[in-house]
Amino acid sequence: MRKNPVTPARRTALLCAVAVVVLFVLATFSLTHSDIPMSVSVALRALVGSGDGGSVLVVQEFLAPRVAAGIVAGAGLGVAGSLLQRLFRNPLASPDVMGITGGASFGAVSLLAVGASQLLIPLGALAGGLLAALLLGVFAWRSGLSVTRLVLVGLAVQAGLAAAVNFMVVRFPAELAGSALQWTTGSLYGRTWTEVWAAAGATLVFLAVAFCLHRRLAVLDLGDESAGALGMNTSVVRLQLLVTAIVLASLAASVSGPVGFVALAVPHLVRFVAGPPTLGTLALTGLTGAVLLLASDLVVQHLLPVEGLPVGAVTATLGAPFLLALMIRQGRPVDRSTA
Repeated sequence: MRKNPVTPARRTALLCAVAVVVLFVLATFSLTHSDIPMSVSVALRALVGSGDGGSVLVVQEFLAPRVAAGIVAGAGLGVAGSLLQRLFRNPLASPDVMGITGGASFGAVSLLAVGASQLLIPLGALAGGLLAALLLGVFAWRSGLSVTRLVLVGLAVQAGLAAAVNFMVVRFPAELAGSALQWTTGSLYGRTWTEVWAAAGATLVFLAVAFCLHRRLAVLDLGDESAGALGMNTSVVRLQLLVTAIVLASLAASVSGPVGFVALAVPHLVRFVAGPPTLGTLALTGLTGAVLLLASDLVVQHLLPVEGLPVGAVTATLGAPFLLALMIRQGRPVDRSTA
């Protein structure tokens, strides 16, 4: 009797289930392995406010916000990278390469510089991300969205805004410099529920928007002429998708700083293991982004000999060769002798 083959939808559903399990394991490990080790049962009870006061304080105020920030930022970055790569039909398009995360960092640090409330940090990050997108459009749109021009202008915008962030950090009073330092490389250390809840709520809303727009994005994948023939206003849909991706990336940066590599690599990884993009693979992309960022944070905390290293340093170390390989592949001439 022949066995039913595994369909792409079933494979994607299975991979999503595996990602959820891995994410739960990583989160549990993060809660139980800290400067104050505790058992799984103690950590889970403390998470819901049960148990001794010391465990509840450590888990609820120090460990859980860090884990939640990693999940929120990773999911937002993964989905934002997927949207941008499909929207521009460019495997190099991602928030960090295009300067969006640098703009988000600039906006957040600017609010820190004027003493704004932590609740306003996501709004500052969003404004900075929109500023970076505006600069990218002004300098890259005139000659079309070629791969080379988009990447070069994006890297220039990212570098310029990062320099502005570094300048503000250096000029900060000593008591503010520490809280602003995460915006130079990206870090999950010291997250608070005030920051996480604000960003998480908005991220959930725009993740829902991204899923609602997926069918329109699938029509855009057919090409502008085909989409227009089906009655779609391609300019409006592209703007909707672009704004959604920018908001997701900016919100992620508001709780993690400019973490690189995640938004660039996760969509490629998901396409490799799950195949062509579908609504299921978009969900898998968000889960994989959360897994990658949370795993990178655990590497920082437990496997590296350097104490206090930000998670952005780990993801950037992984991302540099990945980006180089992608750029080499994009620049390689096509061999038409066998075509």
